[in-house]
Amino acid sequence: MPCTFAFKQDFTQPVQLNWETHFKGKADLRSPFFALTAMTWRYSYESTVYRNRVAIKLKNDVSIDKTRSWVKWDKIKDPEIRASLLHHEQGHADIQYILLLEAERVLKNRNYSVSNYKAQISELANQISDYFDTMQRNYDEETEHGSNHKMQARWDDIIQDKIEESRTAMAELQK
Repeated sequence: MPCTFAFKQDFTQPVQLNWETHFKGKADLRSPFFALTAMTWRYSYESTVYRNRVAIKLKNDVSIDKTRSWVKWDKIKDPEIRASLLHHEQGHADIQYILLLEAERVLKNRNYSVSNYKAQISELANQISDYFDTMQRNYDEETEHGSNHKMQARWDDIIQDKIEESRTAMAELQK
């Protein structure tokens, strides 16, 4: 049975990665990379139609698959390299946390068509997923998988800004 860590709709902060807990998988020796963080986003919902309106109760979570996440220990013996790489991998978990917040905000706060809401929700979820998949790829490409420290620092700022934007947007909806 695969072991995963799920946020379980804890929207307060992203999971803080550590090598011993989250990277238990067998390293892909053919990969040019030193680590991989395997993550999944899942959502489901229950819907109620009342007076020609659709209300949804959303269940939304992200998880880190410890058995598919790996690190090449022989490549990160230097403490500075180890810390730098974990910091980069944390960025992936932070982006996934933003996905969690945004999916919660966007999927819950829409007016859906009674006749077509399932397709609308599915399409919106796919758009959210595609957007964050692209963000993850851009993060890796632009930071050169964490080895470009100037771009890593820039992305650290981008990620923090996005977290704050998402938290603020969620708080506004709860007023």
